[in-house]
Amino acid sequence: MKINGGRSRIRALGGSRLARLWRRMAQKKYLQSKLTQFLREDKIQLWKPPYTDENKEVGLALKDLAKKYSDKLECCENEVEKIMDEIRCKAIERGTGNEHYKTTGIATIEVFLPARLKKDRKNLLETHLHITGRELRSKIAETFGFQENYIKIVINKKQLQLGETLKEQGVTHNVKAMVLELKQSEEDVRKNVQVEEEKRNEAKLEEKRIQRTKRGLEILAERAEMVVDPEATPYLDIANQTGRSIRIPPSERKALMLAMGYHEKGRAFLKRKEYGIALPCLLDADKYFCECCTELLDTVDNYAVLQLDIVWCYFRLGQLECLDDAEKKLKLAQECFRKCYGENHQRLLHIKGNCGKEKVLFLRLYLLQGIRNYHSGNGEEAYEYLNKARQLFKELYTDPSKVHNLMQLGFSAQEARLGLRACDGNVDHAAVHIANRREELDQIKKEEREKKKRRLENINHLKGMGYSMRAARQALHQASGNLEEAQKILLHNPQMWWLNDSAPESNNRQQSPSQEKIDQDQTPLAPHGGRIRSVRWALCRAASSLFPQLVYMGFDEVAAKAALRVFRDNVQLAAQTLVHNEGRLPPDLQLSAEDSSSTPSTSPSDSAGTSSASTDEDMETEAVNEILEDIPEHEEDYLDSTLEDEEIIIAEYLSYVENIKSAAKKN
Repeated sequence: MKINGGRSRIRALGGSRLARLWRRMAQKKYLQSKLTQFLREDKIQLWKPPYTDENKEVGLALKDLAKKYSDKLECCENEVEKIMDEIRCKAIERGTGNEHYKTTGIATIEVFLPARLKKDRKNLLETHLHITGRELRSKIAETFGFQENYIKIVINKKQLQLGETLKEQGVTHNVKAMVLELKQSEEDVRKNVQVEEEKRNEAKLEEKRIQRTKRGLEILAERAEMVVDPEATPYLDIANQTGRSIRIPPSERKALMLAMGYHEKGRAFLKRKEYGIALPCLLDADKYFCECCTELLDTVDNYAVLQLDIVWCYFRLGQLECLDDAEKKLKLAQECFRKCYGENHQRLLHIKGNCGKEKVLFLRLYLLQGIRNYHSGNGEEAYEYLNKARQLFKELYTDPSKVHNLMQLGFSAQEARLGLRACDGNVDHAAVHIANRREELDQIKKEEREKKKRRLENINHLKGMGYSMRAARQALHQASGNLEEAQKILLHNPQMWWLNDSAPESNNRQQSPSQEKIDQDQTPLAPHGGRIRSVRWALCRAASSLFPQLVYMGFDEVAAKAALRVFRDNVQLAAQTLVHNEGRLPPDLQLSAEDSSSTPSTSPSDSAGTSSASTDEDMETEAVNEILEDIPEHEEDYLDSTLEDEEIIIAEYLSYVENIKSAAKKN
C-alpha cells in the first residue's frame, strides 16, 4: 500500500516540467562523473594533443574517444561528446587560471548561485585574496545582481566573515563559494518594484531573526551558568537520553549549549523547508561542536545527526557539489553512530531495549550515501545504498490508521509514530510504551525541579552566612550538593571568603578534559558504564507557562495577566491574591499593574533611561522566546519523521539508477 502510493506520487511528479529538468540534470551529473572516472583510469589529458590543438580548439581524436566511451556506457555518442568537450574546456580554463594566478596573484573563485536563478548557476569570479569578506560579498552582489545585505556566502563549509581578509579565512585559488539568499523568491521579482521592496523587507527581517537567534542562545547559555529560580525563569539545561540533567565540564558546557542551540534552530528551519536560512545555523553548530573535546563528540549522537542535517541541507539546496567533503561527513556520521550505538546497535538495545526509532537516522544516512554515489558516477554503490534505504522505509512506515487509533487515546501524532516504531507497529504495545515513558519523564522532571530548587535554597543559605555566590557554588560542588559538608569545606578553607562573584572563574579552556573527567562530573547515564548516548535539552519553560496555569485554574485572562505583571511572574502570590479577591485585583494593585505596563513620566533623562532599559529587556525576552518556541517539547523529536520526502526521493533516485543504461541511446 505505502510503496504503491509513493510511486503514484513519483509518476505525478515525473510528469512535471521541473521534475524532467531535475532528472536531466541528475543524469548529466552522473555521466560527467563516469567520464571523469574513465579519463583518470586511462590517464587521458583532454587539454593536451591530440584532443586539443595548438589554438586550444577541439581535436578530431575527441570524437573517437567519445565513441569508445558511449559504447562502454551504452549512451548517446553525441551526448557523451558534448559532455567531454565541456570537461576539456573547463580543464583549459582552469589551467589558464592557474597560470594567471601564478603571474598576477589574482585568484579564481567558482561561484554557485541559488537554484531559482535562470542563469548558469556555476560561474567564475576573479579576485585578489587580500580583500575582506565584505568586499567579496559586494563584488558578488554587483556581478550577479543581488542585494548586498541580503545574501550570505559559504566557503569551505563556513560562513564568510565580513571583517577578515580572504587569505585569513583560508580562501584559496579555485575554491568554491555558495551564495545563499536570506529569502528566496519563486519568480523574477526584480521587474516589479513593489515586490522587490517586499523582498528587501523580508530579507531584513530574516537577518534580524538570525541575530536574535544568536542573542537568545547566548542568554540561555549564560542563565545555565547562573543560579536561577526554576519556578520563575526559563533556562536551558543539558540532559542525557533519559531526561536527567548532566554536568558537563565548564570548558565544554557553553560551547556544547551553543552548538545544540544552533542545531535546534537549524532543524526548525529545515522543518519549514527554509534551507537557505537553516544552513548558516547548522554550520555555526558545527563550529561550536568542534570546540568540544573529541571524547565527548565520540560518545553522543548529536554530532552525527548534525552531519546528516548539513549534507541534507546542501542536497535540498541543489548544491551537493559545493560540499567537497560530503563523503567525509557521511563517513563521520556512520562512525559516530557505531561508537555511540555499538556494533549492530548492541549498546542502544542495552540502554533502551529497542532501536526502531533510531533506524530513521540510518535511513537518511543510506539515502544520502546513495545520492552521493550516484552523483559521483558509482551506479552500483548508489543502488546498494538506495535499496537499503528502501528496505528501511518499508520497515519504518507507520500505518495512518494505527496512528489515528493512538491519537484517539490522547497521544500526539509524534508520540504515536515513535511508539509504533519502537514496538514494531503493535498498537497495544505502543500505547503502553508511550504511557510508561510519559510517567517516567514526569517523575524525572519533578526530581530535577526539586534538585534545582534545593540547590538554590542551599546557595541562598550560604549567602546568608556572608559567603559570595561563587564560593557557595564551589563549596556545594565539592560537597556533591550536601549543605553540611559544604559548610565544613568553607570553614576549613577561609580563603574562600575572598572569592568574588565578579572575578572570572579559573578554568583553562585550552585544555580538553578526558572522558574519565566527564564521566566523573556527570549524572550516571546508563547502567553499563555511564557513557553518554545522547544529550538533549532539559527545558524549564517556567515563565512562559505561568499565564496558562492561572487560566487553567479558572481565572479571567485579563486578571491573570495583570496579576502576573504586578507580582513579577510569582504564580503563587498571583493566585492567592486572585482567590482572596474573588478573581479580581484590588483597585490599588490595578493601578500598580497599569504603572508597571507603562513608562513612568518623570524627567526626560529618567524617562529615556527607563525606556531604553525596558526596550533592551523586551528585545532580550523576544530573543529568548523565539529560541524556546523552536526547542521541541519531545526529547526524541529528532527521531520523528513522516518520511514523506524520503519516500519520494528514494523512488526518484532508484529510477535514475535503474534507467541509467538506456537513458540517452534513443536520442
